[in-house]
Amino acid sequence: MSTETEKTIDEVDGANLAAIDAAIAAAARPFVMRGLASHWPAVAAAGQGDQAIAAYLAARDNGKPLTVLVGPPETGGRYFYTDDMRGVNFRSEKMPMATLVERLLAIRGDPAGPTLYAGSTPTPDSLSSFAAENPLGIDVQGVDPRIWVGNASRIAPHYDMASNIAVVVAGRRRFSLFPPEQISNLYVGPVERTIAGQPTSMVDPDHPDLDRYPLYADAERHKLIADLLPGDALFMPPMWWHHVRSTGALNVLVNYWFGQRTDRFPFAALMLAMHSIRELPDAEREAWRTWFDHYVFGEGAGQAVAHLPLHAQGVLGPPSPQRDRMIIDYVIGMCRGGGS
Repeated sequence: MSTETEKTIDEVDGANLAAIDAAIAAAARPFVMRGLASHWPAVAAAGQGDQAIAAYLAARDNGKPLTVLVGPPETGGRYFYTDDMRGVNFRSEKMPMATLVERLLAIRGDPAGPTLYAGSTPTPDSLSSFAAENPLGIDVQGVDPRIWVGNASRIAPHYDMASNIAVVVAGRRRFSLFPPEQISNLYVGPVERTIAGQPTSMVDPDHPDLDRYPLYADAERHKLIADLLPGDALFMPPMWWHHVRSTGALNVLVNYWFGQRTDRFPFAALMLAMHSIRELPDAEREAWRTWFDHYVFGEGAGQAVAHLPLHAQGVLGPPSPQRDRMIIDYVIGMCRGGGS
């Protein structure tokens, strides 16, 4: 597709950690940090070639099997559903990191070779010394890095519920990013039967079928492109859609998901709203829209119960562990009782 619509993504000097911390605290949009991890020993090994980064990873392998997605060559490296939407176009195998990189080296340059991809593996589970040897230097609230290793691949547009810093160690990555409000133009697939976690867009941004997905043309006008080399990093706020294209016979990425509260369940709230509100008559749905605006989304939602004394606010009161427990118990009671 034409690159005329591609917009330049913001960049921050990867050597200016104070500026990066400030940008993360204020960011509502993604930005690139050039050279953030250029000092990493892993990046230095990647700079010496595929065999060097493979040896670096294999030497630190603790032997724990990884889940490796294996795609046949006819998929072109795109991990996705089968054409009939009854399954996926890849299979899974278990192997340790050392075996994975050995196989990646063995199939370099083979056009009939499979696509191999091990993703989202916490480094303490596979490469116990990686985090200590390759420190990020940015506050990610104590989370462990996760490593992604494979050959050339394309990952369908999806989103994360947490803030995300993605660091390229080896190979190249192109991220195509879409703001959250483009969801209606991205033709989201199944939400409970996903490819690898989060719901994905059905559109292939590299080869969009605008006859089948015409609204995607508008999403293209809002797309940001981030091309990353080894040592570069990308910050993505929660809920930004991103398509990821990886190139190279052996590419490695490390990411950090942080800032997501584990005591909040926004997606579950969406599912419950779909169950309880979506099929109501129009007038009732509009009435419930006013309730959501009043208590959740409206500008004055925080003051919606200011007229009540604190002891009478109950589940509508200010945040606290007690209030949160009260809400959960109240919702469970309502569901068990069939509603109010």
